[in-house]
Amino acid sequence: MFGRWKNSHHDQENDQLQPELKVNELKTAIGPLSGRSLQYCTVACYKRYLEARNWNVDKSKKMLEETLNWRSTYKPEEIQWNEVAMEGETGKVYRANFHDRHGRTVLILRPGMQNTKSLDNQMRHLVYLIENAILNLPEGQEQMSWLIDFTGWSISNSVPVKSARDTVNILQNHYPERLGIAFLYNPPRIFEAFWKIVKYFLEAKTFQKVKFVYPKNNDSVELMRSYFDEENLPKEFGGKAMLNYDHEEFTRQMTQDDAKSAALWGFENKLQHAGNGYSGAEVAPEPVCLAPLAG
Repeated sequence: MFGRWKNSHHDQENDQLQPELKVNELKTAIGPLSGRSLQYCTVACYKRYLEARNWNVDKSKKMLEETLNWRSTYKPEEIQWNEVAMEGETGKVYRANFHDRHGRTVLILRPGMQNTKSLDNQMRHLVYLIENAILNLPEGQEQMSWLIDFTGWSISNSVPVKSARDTVNILQNHYPERLGIAFLYNPPRIFEAFWKIVKYFLEAKTFQKVKFVYPKNNDSVELMRSYFDEENLPKEFGGKAMLNYDHEEFTRQMTQDDAKSAALWGFENKLQHAGNGYSGAEVAPEPVCLAPLAG
């Protein structure tokens, strides 16, 4: 009996060591990195890729290498707000000014507010906001929440299936374990047809994070309340707050965040040419200085 206890105790220690060993294995498999790839590949990052591939080192390595290639060509961290601001004029996707109960950054998506036709620009805008959500995560928190409001959504203004698939692919392949939960609030019946197609592109792990909320369904409303304080939650999502997207105010925040991001990734000089009023000297100090301004 004592021997058996010792064994299980030993197993417990093994379980705790396992993630560290796997992280080291993945690190070794990826090999030496430099520049932004090195900065990107933190221990938390390795863990996310391992988690996404059920701790299979070979599969995680393939996935992470594909992301590093994608990041080196797409350069998501270099996208500036002024390059995508026109996409944001209607507030179809933006970072909320509140966090969920787990301290996660919240992105609000309002597909009914679509205002442009270029799928490439729409994608850059979304990627910019995903990067921005990550930039604004509190210490120790890795994930964000999505709130999707279907007000004004119809099949005629819905994104093409190809675009939906590209969005899902970027999120799943290059931001693994970044989505904590996504609430689809009161989608119209017609959305079900669209959803039937989209869910084929979702991995089981992502699929489990997508929750439909109907105001008349108490269980789904309760689930949402377990994630959000209704004082923060906009009325459009069954809460008490006013949803008021102010494009100028948001632009001011994003411009500050661009300076923070530039300092973080080390390309302050790019900002000087963007003509948004930051000189190198103002951006150079630690990004911490900007934190109080980020609101």
